[in-house]
Amino acid sequence: MDIRKKILTAFLVSGLCINILPVYSYMSPEASALYQQACSAEHQQDLKGAIAKLEQAITVSGGDAMLYTKLAGIYSEIDEYDKALENYNKVIKINPDDAFIYISIGSIYENQAKYKEAKEAYNKALDLFPEYKYNYFNLGNVNYQLKNYKDAIKDYNSFLETYSGHLEARENLAASYLAIKDYSNSEVQYKIIYDKNPDSFKHYYEYGISLLNNNDSEKAAKFLEKAIEIDSENYSAHLGLAQAYQDLGKNEMSYEQYQIVLKNVPNLNTVRLDYANLLADMEKNTEAVEQYNMYIKAYPNDVNGYINIANVYKKLQNYDKAIENYLIAISKDGENINLKKDIAHCYHNKKDYKTALKYYDEVLATNPKDFNIRFNKALALHALNQYEDAIALYKELLSEKNEKIIKNNLNDALVSRGHELVKADDAKSAIIYFKEAIKGGYTEGYVYYGLAKAYRKEGDNTKAAENYEKAIAIDPEKTAYSAEYSDFISALYSTSTQVTSADNSSDLPSINLTVNTPETIKEPEKTKPAQTTAPKQEISDVAVKKSEEFIAQGDKNYKENNYDAAVKNYQDALQLVPNDAVTLLKIGNIYKMKEDNTKAINFYQKSIIVNPEYADGWFNLGLAYANENNLIESQKSFEKVIEINPDYNSGYAYYALGMAFEHQGKKADAVKNYKTFIKHNNDKDLKNTVEEMIKKLQ
Repeated sequence: MDIRKKILTAFLVSGLCINILPVYSYMSPEASALYQQACSAEHQQDLKGAIAKLEQAITVSGGDAMLYTKLAGIYSEIDEYDKALENYNKVIKINPDDAFIYISIGSIYENQAKYKEAKEAYNKALDLFPEYKYNYFNLGNVNYQLKNYKDAIKDYNSFLETYSGHLEARENLAASYLAIKDYSNSEVQYKIIYDKNPDSFKHYYEYGISLLNNNDSEKAAKFLEKAIEIDSENYSAHLGLAQAYQDLGKNEMSYEQYQIVLKNVPNLNTVRLDYANLLADMEKNTEAVEQYNMYIKAYPNDVNGYINIANVYKKLQNYDKAIENYLIAISKDGENINLKKDIAHCYHNKKDYKTALKYYDEVLATNPKDFNIRFNKALALHALNQYEDAIALYKELLSEKNEKIIKNNLNDALVSRGHELVKADDAKSAIIYFKEAIKGGYTEGYVYYGLAKAYRKEGDNTKAAENYEKAIAIDPEKTAYSAEYSDFISALYSTSTQVTSADNSSDLPSINLTVNTPETIKEPEKTKPAQTTAPKQEISDVAVKKSEEFIAQGDKNYKENNYDAAVKNYQDALQLVPNDAVTLLKIGNIYKMKEDNTKAINFYQKSIIVNPEYADGWFNLGLAYANENNLIESQKSFEKVIEINPDYNSGYAYYALGMAFEHQGKKADAVKNYKTFIKHNNDKDLKNTVEEMIKKLQ
């Protein structure tokens, strides 16, 4: 702010016309008379006459300090400052220790905007008369004009120690603090002024800016609003208010203030960075980019413009543009670690993991303990299939923070490395990785699928079969697991006899779609495993015999309703002869009776993997799907039974298929299959029942 300048007439030594002359002065009677005449002329505003009388008196007296002082004062009054200074200097020659003469000289220089000369004169007066505290006000004023704000602050504070109620000095002190951006002290001074007399307060803008920069945006907004109310064209106040609203999250109100400023001061490019930031916060991304570009054009060396526009592009997932601007920024600020992080993230999101790693390593060279960067580096290594390095880094991170996401990624890397080793025919090492993943909590079927492949390469077919089954049980929808398991079984064994079912119960098999609908589960016809030959690995007679013993014991426990014991017996049998579809069906039937459809379906699926033409397996699988209300899969299963054996169990597959269609609302298809069932079945009572069902549907 500008400080008002004026001659301090209270300090100007003009030699007032009084009867008491200074102690150092002596005039002749004639000179004294002329001096009195000059005073009279001055009183009558005849300043030229006064000057003439004084000059005549000086001629008579030969020169006197009082006469020169009086003459200098009058020359000052008529703005003839050079002549005034000439006469004050004559006084100094006569009396060099007169501090007030130096104050008067300083005032003249100050009025002439010769602030250095004024400061020199005031300092001389201070040296001669340090007790005169008012002189600090003069020094504060000239130091402010010279932009020596720190000296001005020192002088104003010295002055206010004596004259604490001096309003102008305190206003100037506040302005000095504001000029050096010492917002804390400027706020303190403006608060003192405001609290003393709020009705006459006039520095609303300055106080508001001080508050704004001290992070009191709410209070700042009130004072800046008042400043605009007083002067609506105070665009600096509009700008400050825009920033206060922005800090308060009042984005729409901030936006309105920025619009006012830029409409009236369109070339004010300094404001465009903050304005663009606001637009970005408001998701006005296109406008934000436009404003950032205008700012960059005006200030091409300001790294913040490039960083902020890059941040917007990054948010928009335009990683190429983001990288372009980040790279410009880093060319101007090569030590900015955060910039390198941002560049790395962009390359990572572009899936350019190799370049991302370059920047991750640069960051880690400066800050090797940065946890997030190390985690991102591990992800990039993982994505590049550099599993060993990724695993090592995941383990390091996990030792610092036991976080689930790190565990999961470590397990994924272990499993991926395991599969890689399987392909490289290093099954032994692969097994170690797979088991470590399982120990770490990996639960997906992929790990067991990997173990199955590894054990298969190792020639441990029992463990291979066991892990194929685990993989299928966990992820039954992964057809690749089932297909490979089937291939494994086919390669290991070739079926020599057809597996059949003998339990042709006369009860009507139906789909358990309602609580009251009875159901017949197909039991296997034989209790011993299907005879097999093994071109790649022979199953010994001892193993087959032992398997038959387990099955017989299982059948006994089953009949005695000892289902858990029966399951254990059947599973022991499968350890010896893993491709026994009948035994797999028996286990499925037990789980079906225990109403554990999930496990029942799992074992029925295994039975048809072992023998894809196993009609009993398909039929019972269809029933289990029906109980799960999975009518589509149920339908497919029954259709497969009919494809394998159209006359299956006296046409019961048609009956079951008809029910699947009926419950899907496909009446015509249901009727068609019910009619086919009647053709295959000879039970008159049952045929009558089905005919009634057909009539209702038609």
